[in-house]
Amino acid sequence: VQLQASGGGLVQAGGSLRLSCAASGRTFSNYDMGWFRQAPGKEREFVAATSWRGGSTVYADSVKGRFTIVRDNAKNTVYLQMNSLKPEDTAVYYCAATFLYMSTRLRDFTSWGQGTQVTVSS
Repeated sequence: VQLQASGGGLVQAGGSLRLSCAASGRTFSNYDMGWFRQAPGKEREFVAATSWRGGSTVYADSVKGRFTIVRDNAKNTVYLQMNSLKPEDTAVYYCAATFLYMSTRLRDFTSWGQGTQVTVSS
């Protein structure tokens, strides 16, 4: 499956952004989907994931209560709604797909989007 992430930008602390990830090429609903992020000088880390039907979700502790992952299988798209953004959320955000149920491990995700930059100013 091919993934295309979009929606990043510059926002002030406390603001919101919604990232989108459009999928093509294979049956989107076969995959669990996740979002990861990578800040400068740091390793890529897990942010959120949703099951293939969207009925289950899991979040990193650092974003729990602020971020929401939602998928629309009719549109082959997964979203990451980010509220109450903090400067430490600044990173390149990547969407990714896996066949494994509710994995949060980077190595389990086999397809990756190109990344979209999110910058939160203080």
